[in-house]
Amino acid sequence: MLQEGAHGKWTVSSSDESTEENSDSDKPCTSALLEAARGKTSGPQYPCSEARKAAHKRKASPLKLGDKSFSTQVSPAAKQRTSQEGSGWCLSSSDEEPEDQEKHVHKEALKEEKNDAPEERPLNPHKDDDLENQKAEEYNETHSEAQDTWDLLNGGNPFRFFLTKVRGIEQSYNSGALHIKDILSPLFGTLVSSAQFNYCIDVGWLVRQYPQEFRKKPLLIVHGEKRESKAELIAQARPYENISFCQAKLDIAFGTHHTKMMLLLYEEGLRVVIHTSNLIAEDWHQKTQGIWLSPLYPRLPQGAASSGESETNFKSDLVSYLMAYNSPALKEWIDLIQEHDLSETRVYLLGSTPGRYQGSDKERWGHLRLRKLLKEHASSAPAKESWPVLGQFSSIGSLGVDGSKWLCSEFLESLVAARSNATTHLKCDVPVHLVYPTVNNVRQSLEGYPAGGSLPYSIQTAQKQLWLHSYFHKWSAEVSGRSHAMPHIKTYMRPSPDFQKIAWFLVTSANLSKAAWGALEKNGSQLMIRSYELGVLFLPSAFGLDKGYFHVRGKMLSESNDSATYFPVPFDLPPEQYGSKDQPWIWNIPYTDAPDTHGNMWVPS
Repeated sequence: MLQEGAHGKWTVSSSDESTEENSDSDKPCTSALLEAARGKTSGPQYPCSEARKAAHKRKASPLKLGDKSFSTQVSPAAKQRTSQEGSGWCLSSSDEEPEDQEKHVHKEALKEEKNDAPEERPLNPHKDDDLENQKAEEYNETHSEAQDTWDLLNGGNPFRFFLTKVRGIEQSYNSGALHIKDILSPLFGTLVSSAQFNYCIDVGWLVRQYPQEFRKKPLLIVHGEKRESKAELIAQARPYENISFCQAKLDIAFGTHHTKMMLLLYEEGLRVVIHTSNLIAEDWHQKTQGIWLSPLYPRLPQGAASSGESETNFKSDLVSYLMAYNSPALKEWIDLIQEHDLSETRVYLLGSTPGRYQGSDKERWGHLRLRKLLKEHASSAPAKESWPVLGQFSSIGSLGVDGSKWLCSEFLESLVAARSNATTHLKCDVPVHLVYPTVNNVRQSLEGYPAGGSLPYSIQTAQKQLWLHSYFHKWSAEVSGRSHAMPHIKTYMRPSPDFQKIAWFLVTSANLSKAAWGALEKNGSQLMIRSYELGVLFLPSAFGLDKGYFHVRGKMLSESNDSATYFPVPFDLPPEQYGSKDQPWIWNIPYTDAPDTHGNMWVPS
């Protein structure tokens, strides 16, 4: 089928037109694993998406401007097929899953490596930096002084919300940021065991992020891989006897295990980390990611009268989320959480789990869970009813032929909920701002075009919902020094019309999709969710702010307000709407008109 739209003419085969797409269009594809099995090295050595596979390929084999050794007549997307078996895998026509294909097992050395950042070309394409010097510099930048990290954790950050460190920006912007090695540092506790929940996992790299003395401690990896990608994940872990697995059930087509969480048990207590990064080097290198780091939860004394529950009900909600996996492998962690005092938690847990929910169960997960929390705890005032909503994300699913199908109906109704708010017939009277990188944002980023491998918005989806693009705003993050570090973070909030206040803030793994947030079925009597997602909601009331909002540090905000009420929104407010020449980044079409920051073009196949 020949389609023409804002992105030009592209041939799209009928098999590409799936009825539903998950939150990242990024269920692992077997083709990368098969390439590894055949001894090819262009692809990553762990299960990943087609978009990330393309980014690996372009990093390994860059194309300079003017290179004529390729053809752009047919979109690479036309070569993809969507599996009809409910696994959500992407199978290219040339890789039809041989039954007994041998796996290439990439056994990671257990010695300490100086640097685990992905190899890349120098940031300055005109300067031939020595790679080893670059690696040494990376190591020094990534690892803060121990005392600085301790001060950061116990200093003036009441929200416990952090960004990840980014190589290639001014170090002042990394002073309040964390690397995964910081999180797993002995400074935070003497580790006894840990559980890592994630989507994309490089086991060898993950092990090397733990301090040497903790690398043989029990580690449970919770994942959603199936079949060949599951076999590859298990193969990665063979050198490590301390690693065990829990496979999350994904019984609804196009679902993913997208949750990103760490459970860290110490001799001194327990810590929960909810974040947005995959467990691969690229996601902790030059991307904007978010982290919520819990306090250190002490063990409850035997016979304690208190249950250790917080005012936000975080403990029971976390237990409920873990119980939804229905896995014996998680029972130990459920019991451990019950034995600790989580009363100091000041955020609300907001998760999604796959299933079809009716009655009171509808409000347990997804956007109806957000609606319930806001109705119970978000302050309402007539002036706030016109406050806009803002969503920022790294991928987009199929949302329907117009806004009335989901975005500006059931989803918006959840985002604008508040106490005593009887909003009806919303349509899109409340302004909706959606922040998603433009092609130029990606082109001018620290990583260049390969950064788009973690922004898997596809041409097939985009061409079906051009109406959505009128809501788009550019990624700009001068306030955090991360304008050129592409976002893999996902955030949602309710800002005031002048963008100097926010009524609430959510950081989550959930992208803008029905698969992640859920969609109503059966005349609204049932909520269907495809994926596992997890985030935390910040509400002013939980932080003792009776005004019902947080201040934010924006370009127009005076410095006279109490700094304790500032919420560290990681990008610029107000957001800047797309200009007439701006286009959203779409991963599976070529960009050959202008080079990126490394002097390269983007041709994804």
